[in-house]
Amino acid sequence: MSAPWSAPLAQDAVHATVEIAGSKSITNRALVLAALASGPSTLRSPLRSRDTELMAGALRALGVDVADGPNDEWLVTPTTPHGPATVDCGLAGTVMRFLPPLACLAEGTITFDGDPRARERPLDTVLHALRDLGARVRGDSLPFTIEGSGGLHGGEVTIDASASSQFVSGLLLSAARYDRGMTVRHAGSAVPSLPHITMTVEMLRAQGVDVDDSEPDSWTVSPGKIEPLDLRIEPDLSNAAPFLAAAAVTGGEVTVPNWPTRTTQAGDAMRWILQEMGARVRLDETGLTVTGPERLRGVDVDLHEIGELTPTVAAMAALAHGESRLRGIAHLRGHETDRLAALRAELTNLGTEVSEHPDGLTILPGPMRGGQWHSYADHRMATAGAILGLRVPGTRVDDIATTGKTLPDFPGLWTSMLGAQQ
Repeated sequence: MSAPWSAPLAQDAVHATVEIAGSKSITNRALVLAALASGPSTLRSPLRSRDTELMAGALRALGVDVADGPNDEWLVTPTTPHGPATVDCGLAGTVMRFLPPLACLAEGTITFDGDPRARERPLDTVLHALRDLGARVRGDSLPFTIEGSGGLHGGEVTIDASASSQFVSGLLLSAARYDRGMTVRHAGSAVPSLPHITMTVEMLRAQGVDVDDSEPDSWTVSPGKIEPLDLRIEPDLSNAAPFLAAAAVTGGEVTVPNWPTRTTQAGDAMRWILQEMGARVRLDETGLTVTGPERLRGVDVDLHEIGELTPTVAAMAALAHGESRLRGIAHLRGHETDRLAALRAELTNLGTEVSEHPDGLTILPGPMRGGQWHSYADHRMATAGAILGLRVPGTRVDDIATTGKTLPDFPGLWTSMLGAQQ
């Protein structure tokens, strides 16, 4: 853990243009597909952060060649995965949930482990599904072991994915390489973060894989080859959210270049959330530009499909005028930390009145005071503390380095943004 970081106070309205690195969600899906493709792939402008480096390292451990290209690409040459190997998942949900289905295609013993908090994250859904398909799996959470036999017949499984859409995506990404493909059916309350499953399906189809999602809560992947990728990775729109929030909470203006006009990224929803809170939003050839209002207003919003934005929205709500209700986010209790409990505790510590409900939070802004903001080894909690620090003197984030999980050198980007005020 790094030393506490004094969150910079905005001396004036923030005016800046901020370049955001590639999407973590797209990068890690692309790495898995490239590892299973029928030939070499090129991933252009990938995100290089702890989560994506962990994914690349995991694939290398399985024998896949993931090499650096001359122009910041990743060049991926697939091979038949093999063990014995050890996969370090860190705290990356995409690694711990996307790699086990791929490891079933390997020959040999594959051992998975990760950070202490990762051992608490739910994994039994995907591991039980793999057992139902005939895989040999020892354990229901990290650490666990897969005895790969070089392939899997595939077939139909029914799971409860109400805790995470990653359970569905993880199974779908490798399904085309199973002998019979796979049908995944969901039985339970609504699947959260559905845009991430849409992203998975579209990326599979782009590489020639036949996916039928015409029936609600059911996805069928036909067996077949995966075409090699030549893909330029979009900016990570969820990582852009704190910088756009900086404009909103200071009455300034921030532009993020290269914002896609069409995307499956959940972070694109920041556009309408900011508008609901009173900001002006413009998308044109220069990118996405957000202009903050004189005073933000509270919002009543269902974040079930875009839960990753919750810490950012909660920080803005604490600085807004009027009560906010954030709903549909019970599943965030199983993320990097229990984000609902963490937000309630940290916002309360800084003087905001917060009520926790079974499905979300009610935030009633009040006079705020500086103090320690705990990140809980959660990158989005850390960036939420930075947002609050723009307006609350004396805010200190205990572990800003945890932002490296998805956003390299967040502190440098943040201070550069504020330097643009001058």
